[in-house]
Amino acid sequence: MGDKLIIFLATGFGLGRIQVAPGTFGTLAGLPLIWIMVLLDGQPGGADFFLVSVILVSIWVADRAERLLNVKDPGCIVIDEMIGYCVAMSLVPVTPVTLVAGFAAFRCFDIIKPLPVRYFEKNFSGGAGVVLDDIMAGVLAALLLKTVHLTGIL
Repeated sequence: MGDKLIIFLATGFGLGRIQVAPGTFGTLAGLPLIWIMVLLDGQPGGADFFLVSVILVSIWVADRAERLLNVKDPGCIVIDEMIGYCVAMSLVPVTPVTLVAGFAAFRCFDIIKPLPVRYFEKNFSGGAGVVLDDIMAGVLAALLLKTVHLTGIL
């Protein structure tokens, strides 16, 4: 892949270059990926395969972008937020209400970085270091959403 395409993907189609709250805007760039997951959900294993594939690609893209920019985990790389939001939405039906709740839960876990999110941020480097903490924030958000969904609130 060309360097410009790597940076374009890593910055969430350019949203990561927004000066104010790039991670929040970058999270929104995950919406098209979530809709692809919804479309693939009807195929046996389709959404799961897509999510795992996108996670692996995002680690590779983040690693390349970090090297191209010559900065450790720069704020403009938001592909990790995109993927974390997808993970957050992986256990519940996607509706306008769950999208908003998932966005809020993911951003809270991503910003606050409770254990185990902080562990992944501190103990991995390169593309894995950029992406894995956001995946863990997404897992925590997904578990919270699933719990709330099972209670019938969502």
